[in-house]
Amino acid sequence: MKGSCSAVLAVAALAHGVAGHAFFQQAGKGATDYGTKCTRMPPNNSPVTDVSSAAMACNVNGATGVAGICDAAAGESFTVEMHSQPNDRSCTSEAIGGRHFGPVMIYMAKVEDAATASPDGLSWFKVDEEGYDTASKKWGTDSLNANCGKRTFEVPSKIPAGDYLVRAEAIALHTASQAGGAQFYMSCYQVKVAAGAGGQLPAGVKIPGVYSASDPGVKVDIWGNGFTEYKIPGPNVVDQTFFS
Repeated sequence: MKGSCSAVLAVAALAHGVAGHAFFQQAGKGATDYGTKCTRMPPNNSPVTDVSSAAMACNVNGATGVAGICDAAAGESFTVEMHSQPNDRSCTSEAIGGRHFGPVMIYMAKVEDAATASPDGLSWFKVDEEGYDTASKKWGTDSLNANCGKRTFEVPSKIPAGDYLVRAEAIALHTASQAGGAQFYMSCYQVKVAAGAGGQLPAGVKIPGVYSASDPGVKVDIWGNGFTEYKIPGPNVVDQTFFS
């Protein structure tokens, strides 16, 4: 009975699949709305499903830079924004719907020139994440929906000033009970960080390479009665010494 219930829920989630597709589009800092000025926009709202694909770094079109750069400041907040359709920022629509539950993560990578940098071979460090809260049974994607698609995070205060790629990612786990079933939605933003007080970068990871199709945070049945907790994939958020 347990297995059949899980299967029914998974099939229902699959039926909502395309309706729940989404992508990170806009950015902002405080009262400043950058729109899509510095976003390496994906061609559509379809997910990446192969964890070994080069598109895992910055999505399908993410290897090519855009003209715009968004300003950020070390130790201050920066906001990324997800919606299901291009330029549809209506808060009456879910940012990512269709029972596409899962974690939200933010990575950064130092580059020489954010407008031209290739994401290949970069060293990415995680600065923010939200997974599954066992008490409220809410996911990171639920927070996106509750905040009109916005995810605000703190830029570490102790990283060097200069150009960075900011990688925003949500993983939809509604069909993740089988290998290859997780759906990855990511976009990269071209950002110039000012007033960095540090000279050292946190240890980083390679993308692709940081996730395996069999990781417990990637291959997981979120519908089964045995599901009680969730392990966010990838590295930990960088040490608090980079934020103080």
